[in-house]
Amino acid sequence: MPRSLTYLIGALILLVLGTILWFALPKDEEVLVEETLEVFEEPFVRSAVIGTSVEGRKIETFSYGTGDIQLLFVGGIHGGYEWNSVLLAYELMDYLEANPAVVPDGMRVTVIPSLNPDGVYAVTGVEGRFTQGDIAAETAHGRFNANDVDLNRNFDCKWQPESTWRSQPVSAGTAVFSEPEARALRFFVTTEHPDAVVFWHSQANAVYASECEEGVLPRTLELMNTYAQAAGYRSVPAFDAYPVTGDAEGWLASIGIPAITVELATHEDVEWEKNLRGVQAVLDAYAK
Repeated sequence: MPRSLTYLIGALILLVLGTILWFALPKDEEVLVEETLEVFEEPFVRSAVIGTSVEGRKIETFSYGTGDIQLLFVGGIHGGYEWNSVLLAYELMDYLEANPAVVPDGMRVTVIPSLNPDGVYAVTGVEGRFTQGDIAAETAHGRFNANDVDLNRNFDCKWQPESTWRSQPVSAGTAVFSEPEARALRFFVTTEHPDAVVFWHSQANAVYASECEEGVLPRTLELMNTYAQAAGYRSVPAFDAYPVTGDAEGWLASIGIPAITVELATHEDVEWEKNLRGVQAVLDAYAK
């Protein structure tokens, strides 16, 4: 066989194999992350990495209990600007680990302590878990992610590329779920299907219900009132201080999952006793 024909046949074989491999491999970077989740098991605690931030920091979940009913608590969507919501999540994690009997039989409590780790790092300079003494920068600096996007405007509920915060324009990303942090939460929710979600923010001193195009879910109102009455916060069925689009709570409402926003009274205090009562009341309500 002529050498030129041998080379041609070899090149064609390589081309076919390369084409098959290209179509076989996943093209979405998010899928690659999701298919290689790191999961760590302890007798009572299960932790997992559900994604990474813009700057490559891990976004982790910590689950307590093994039941089918799952309640999700999320801190730090606004990063270092609301760092006390992250410390509150850490406090709950420590409490659940020290008091496993608090989680009712048939229930699983999952905590995402920091959905915006880049924003937390911006004001702490600490990789991973931090303390109040690590807060050294101006806290307003850490509200957005490393792409300068307000993550709580990047979800699929009335999304617009520009939204508002305190009537000031903020970037909501280039499309719904354009940010890896928002995609990490979407991945967890669509994989685990939690029964209810509580987000911690600061500093409005109230509990807000969530809604999207179909309005407030009846179960959301029950969740709001349960937490607010136990914790001593006021209940607010609808947020109307200024227009908000693309919020995570609204997206959850659009897919039928009750979600509330618990706004701490300040940016410094975790208000532990109040929020412990709120959490316990929610656990009791969903255990019935």
